[in-house]
Amino acid sequence: MITNFFVLSPRGDTVIAKSYRSKSGVGAHERSHTEAFFRKVKFWDGVAPGTPGMDTTLGLGSGGNKTSDDPLLGSGEGGLDAKDSKKFGDAPPVFVMPDGYSYMHVKRNGLIFGCATEKNISPVVVIELLSKIAKVFKDYCGTLSEESIRKNFILLYELLDELLDYGYPQVTQTENLKAFVYNEPIVVTAVADTGKMINPKTASASAVHKPVISSVNADGKKTSLATNQKNEIFVDILERLNVLFSSNGYVLNSTIDGCIQMKSYLAGNPQLRLALNEDLVVGRNNGGSTSYSSGVTVDDINFNDCVNLSEWEHGRTLSFFPPDGEFIVLNYRMTGEFKTPFRIFPSIDEVEPNKLEIAVHIRAEIPDNHFGANVCVEVPLPQSTNAVSCNVVSTPGAAGVNAEYSSQDKKLVWTLKKFPGCTEQTMRAKITLSGPCTSQIRREIGPINMSYEIPMYNVSSLQVRYLRIAENMPGYTPYRWVRYVTQSNSYVCRL
Repeated sequence: MITNFFVLSPRGDTVIAKSYRSKSGVGAHERSHTEAFFRKVKFWDGVAPGTPGMDTTLGLGSGGNKTSDDPLLGSGEGGLDAKDSKKFGDAPPVFVMPDGYSYMHVKRNGLIFGCATEKNISPVVVIELLSKIAKVFKDYCGTLSEESIRKNFILLYELLDELLDYGYPQVTQTENLKAFVYNEPIVVTAVADTGKMINPKTASASAVHKPVISSVNADGKKTSLATNQKNEIFVDILERLNVLFSSNGYVLNSTIDGCIQMKSYLAGNPQLRLALNEDLVVGRNNGGSTSYSSGVTVDDINFNDCVNLSEWEHGRTLSFFPPDGEFIVLNYRMTGEFKTPFRIFPSIDEVEPNKLEIAVHIRAEIPDNHFGANVCVEVPLPQSTNAVSCNVVSTPGAAGVNAEYSSQDKKLVWTLKKFPGCTEQTMRAKITLSGPCTSQIRREIGPINMSYEIPMYNVSSLQVRYLRIAENMPGYTPYRWVRYVTQSNSYVCRL
């Protein structure tokens, strides 16, 4: 199946590498190959070198006319700089390199989990395997970071020996690996991804980053899960929004991809019961109500293998024995109309032949007791832009408001650390071009991209009614931590 496995840091350093087979004594995890792979991922130019019969530019431009003397990069990559590569977006998860290997990778917390194969295998299987390896590493280290991997490399190599045998997956379940793993993890203080969040409720509790087995702290003192361990369970209801607006602010397309994620630290692994909305309807053709009524309608839903669905149809209740580590109880998807948390209203005025004025007006339609955190609005501008001046009109309650022009990326960047609900914010920019504004230059403006995170709020109104232990256990008092997070996945407005 796979020939080599490696983990790269955000700088391109090889943190973990393991070879399962090699061709002519050359391993794809060796430094020269991983460096070429990292450069390809970092500065993707739309070229897939080494792919027989493939158009080297993939129909995306003239990048294939550039040549290089580097045999590892191939004939289509040399001479490209970061400025040119950004036109093509991120590298795909699967591509072929000139060394004859197919490279596949996933990104987790800034790290690149990658592998190479010379066999014709299903990319979906390999991507799922890489995601599973990243999850197992996180479960056993507590947190997934470059520091935790470097400090626990002995444990992780031991895990790899059990996860893969001659490049084929063997045991990939966290709880099943416990019987074969004897090294103890060294706990590393986690750096929360939501460190910039203003509301501390959305930051992960330190208990979430505990390993699933007994560990050793930085002082070398052993900590056991059974000693002074709180019976805790963490539940996250995560929703990612994909919304496309027209230039006048109307919603053209909208979907919600959601999941309920858990991590259990309950002693004895008791059976749990999780209840959702009683009026939850699965499938829009089942007589379900619209999202504007009291009922909640999702298009489809899928469950973890550990879930017992005997009470699902009549009570919307799930029962299950939680597996070790972090796991997803269910995934759901909702399409169609729903109330978007933010509405975007752009406008462009041509005041002079070479001068434009752009205004971006955003209205928060979430309740006033909620807010958007780490909001970032990006507006791409023409390559002929010479100078830009920005000013922001903010309402009271907004924090960390800043608007600036990035001359290197040719785009406006408007950031707000806190965007209160039921408020409106406006950014205006005056743009000076090097020449007259033609229809071609006008098309280079936009689309507007917005990213944000809303703590303790979800758009679909899917709620956890209760989470309890199935059997009555005297003296057993678990702590339940439930949070809701809404994030933007693709929040775009056309101009």
